[in-house]
Amino acid sequence: MHAAQGDRIIIRGKTVEAPDRHGEIMEVRGPNGEPPYLVRFSEGHESVVFPGTDFMVEHIDHIGPT
Repeated sequence: MHAAQGDRIIIRGKTVEAPDRHGEIMEVRGPNGEPPYLVRFSEGHESVVFPGTDFMVEHIDHIGPT
């Protein structure tokens, strides 16, 4: 898995009752976009995350203005 700072993540709930968790990657701590990632979740807290099978990355266009 590869990600970049600013990409958005979704962690699927483990049960039907558990909501999905959404966040933004604040820092990539592994080499070449690999985990672990420092993520700020929509609830406001930050955590270092090692992705599992329930983890999805929404890549954001990182190209600056032309």
